[in-house]
Amino acid sequence: MGIWRLLKPEVGDAFTNMAVDEAVMKARIEDRVPNTLRFYMWSPSAVSIGRFQKLHNEVHVENCRDHGVDIVRRITGGGTVYHDSDGEITYSIVAKTSELGCADLDMLSAYQKICSGLNEAVKILGAKAEYRPPDPKRCPNLTIRGKKISGNAQSSKKGVLLQHGTFLLDIDHEKMFTFLKVPWAKTLNDVLKVSKRKLTSARQELDSNFSTQEAYHALVRGFEKALNIQFVEEELTEYERNLAERLKKERFVTEDWNFLGKASI
Repeated sequence: MGIWRLLKPEVGDAFTNMAVDEAVMKARIEDRVPNTLRFYMWSPSAVSIGRFQKLHNEVHVENCRDHGVDIVRRITGGGTVYHDSDGEITYSIVAKTSELGCADLDMLSAYQKICSGLNEAVKILGAKAEYRPPDPKRCPNLTIRGKKISGNAQSSKKGVLLQHGTFLLDIDHEKMFTFLKVPWAKTLNDVLKVSKRKLTSARQELDSNFSTQEAYHALVRGFEKALNIQFVEEELTEYERNLAERLKKERFVTEDWNFLGKASI
């Protein structure tokens, strides 16, 4: 059984959250830190877009500005996500692909293996979930009774994988689509009809008001079981914190990165 580092939940703004994820990945590439499972929440609420998306096609930018919602571009692929400050816990796994039992280019197996940890967490909370692999129209996700509760995205470099994803505790469909664009929809009601059929939250599906802390503990236990590992709680290293501050300042808060996808570092 392997031993991984566990970083307990922290609350950060979108730019800090994304900078820390990349800093941990860089530190793992350089063998400065072990494989790591990290959890975080978002304050203020935020919209994140995939590495290769065009922001203005995906986001109601003015609505975000009016409501104080951060906008950040991820280094991972995938689609646009609304991260509610009260309704989500986000996980991030950074690991050598070889230590996940996957070849460097076998990202589909990595998705399935990591998402099985989310599935185990749902079982612990009292429901049954189903993993849906990626296809040309969607990223891999986890569903309960056919409704999505978790979306996931990846980046890999030099044999190290970063996979992060949402675990929806609550969902406010109308709020979500105040900030996310849906090109085919003529009205918000058009979006909501589809959204309520396809998206849900763990509390809603379990009919339970379990706490964020209970969800966190279920996720830790779920990943331990699925990945056959043991977690040891630690902190970010000074190297990671300093690198994250630099990445935040020089990339993640910049309009060149967030609006145009141009990186100076």
